[in-house]
Amino acid sequence: MSEALSNRIKSLPVSQTLAMAAKARELKNQGKDIISLSLGEPDFNTPDFIKDSAVEAINQNFNSYTPVDGYVELKEAICTKFKRDNNLTYTPSQIVVSTGAKQSIANVAQVLLNPGDEVLLPAPYWVSYSAIATLCEAKFVEIPSSIDNDFKITPAQLEESITPKTKMIFFNSPNNPSGTIYTEEEYRALAKVLEKYPDIYILSDEIYEHINYGAKPFSFAAIESMFDRTITVNGLAKAFAMTGWRIGFIGAPEWIAKACTKMQGQITSGTNCIAQRAAITAVSADPSKVQYMVDEFRSRRDIVLDLLGKIDGFKLNVPNGAFYIFPDISAFFGKTIRNKEIKNASDFSMLLLEEANVATVTGDAFGAPNCIRMSYAASELQLREAVKRIKEVVS
Repeated sequence: MSEALSNRIKSLPVSQTLAMAAKARELKNQGKDIISLSLGEPDFNTPDFIKDSAVEAINQNFNSYTPVDGYVELKEAICTKFKRDNNLTYTPSQIVVSTGAKQSIANVAQVLLNPGDEVLLPAPYWVSYSAIATLCEAKFVEIPSSIDNDFKITPAQLEESITPKTKMIFFNSPNNPSGTIYTEEEYRALAKVLEKYPDIYILSDEIYEHINYGAKPFSFAAIESMFDRTITVNGLAKAFAMTGWRIGFIGAPEWIAKACTKMQGQITSGTNCIAQRAAITAVSADPSKVQYMVDEFRSRRDIVLDLLGKIDGFKLNVPNGAFYIFPDISAFFGKTIRNKEIKNASDFSMLLLEEANVATVTGDAFGAPNCIRMSYAASELQLREAVKRIKEVVS
């Protein structure tokens, strides 16, 4: 009966990160010792001070429907966070709290994009950006980059990609999957191009902002000429190890925030009440409260870079944020390893899963077909063993 499905769902690709995670779980259930480096999920527990506030909220009987755009107290706390961390001045009427940053992004795309509009995606980009654009019947346009320029696009590339149909551009810094962080100078150079095109809106996904290693991220909306055209997206999943709590939020021009509230009111309504009360505690906390996680991620990054650097064929850069390594593995294309011909990154990723029992994600899913994504949100023991297995297979 699949022919009865809508064209909308037929056109929507399956998330490759979730698909690889599902494949890894399937093999684990068959008894295979799989090390999964495929999901972007911190392996830490949610900090106790946040859990305590959730328990308190339960005991205080927070159990009713919440306002569609979030509790006022949470929106006020988010405004304070934006000012403290990003030098951005928002009012509560410009904040919308959603069920994860993914819903925040989907809301924004749904209220701004029409069929035929074009969305610029600097590549590599998070897998759901292109899918969300497709769901809106818009066309996504990739702007390529490579490991040689630290996975950053140039102002000239941006200018060349803009057409009369361009409606939005998605920026993501620190970046998933590459870990790249754009500097203030680099963002301002891109903004100079966008100043010529006042009808283009910018979505700035800053979900990894606190996971950085000395190169503090800069918010695109902090550029004065861009503030009224930029939607800043953030959430609690990554920095606070709260992936399952599902809290994301936007700061945006009020008319966009109102439209997102209208959209959300017909889809999910307000976000979970207990998670919102805990979120007040999380966003109000000084980022130093989770620095121990960042320090551990940095240590793991350095270990993985050192070990992968000893394997011929892995071309590496040094990511300054998030918790991913995104090596260029195109040196293996055209080779046969363990009787398997490696034609592309998908073949290589599947080779590692089937022969090394290590789950990664093909770069094809991120608009970077020469690379694979490896998450180092795993224990040091697992990471060392994973790279050891990879080396044994490809050497």
